[in-house]
Amino acid sequence: MRAIAWLLCTLGSILRVCANVEKTIFLGPSAIVLPNARPGLDELHVDTLEPAEHPILATQLSVKFPTGSTPRGVDSWYLLRGLEEGRRYEVRICWPAFQPTDFWLDTFPLTHVFDTPELISSLAGYSDRARISPPQKLGYTAGDSSTAQSVLFLRVQAAASYYSTNKTLMEHPPLVDVDIILDPFILNVLPRSLGPTAIYITVVAVAAWFISGYTYRWIIAVSKEYEEKGHKE
Repeated sequence: MRAIAWLLCTLGSILRVCANVEKTIFLGPSAIVLPNARPGLDELHVDTLEPAEHPILATQLSVKFPTGSTPRGVDSWYLLRGLEEGRRYEVRICWPAFQPTDFWLDTFPLTHVFDTPELISSLAGYSDRARISPPQKLGYTAGDSSTAQSVLFLRVQAAASYYSTNKTLMEHPPLVDVDIILDPFILNVLPRSLGPTAIYITVVAVAAWFISGYTYRWIIAVSKEYEEKGHKE
């Protein structure tokens, strides 16, 4: 019983930790020849996540309160590189409970972003706001590079979800501390980061099953022993 109770508490803790998490699940796209246009992907200087070398990004995101023209607050852009075609991935964003925020996560193929005026405008605006590169028209030219990769753009939209009587705070909400995690799935079934947890819980559950069986047999043996002594007396 103790083992079962401990297991339930562990699961409860995991659920509490995941309370401030938003995520999206997607498949790695087909590899494409990376663009060599000006400005190129590297010249955008957007932060990059890679499942092998850089799966976690700790950063701060700008937010704003939703309006009629921006119902989802502020757009931030990231690049997902080093993906495997057809493999399932999960991108999670985690943030502290004392910074109430609504997040939306979307992934887009490179060609779709550069061919969609709304998306390319948002990406250019993000680059301009961060003063990463001089404002210029973004372009995409396939076939200019010999390097083919499975790549996606990640758009994170963040809107503050609280109310304050402080006018300054309402006009300029503070940056939100976040962790953005790129997590590949094992056999397209389970996120890699949850593998050790799943193994641990399985081991505990199996051990609890054997211990409970041994305890049950021991209680039965003790009860029979007392019954036999009672009959003899």
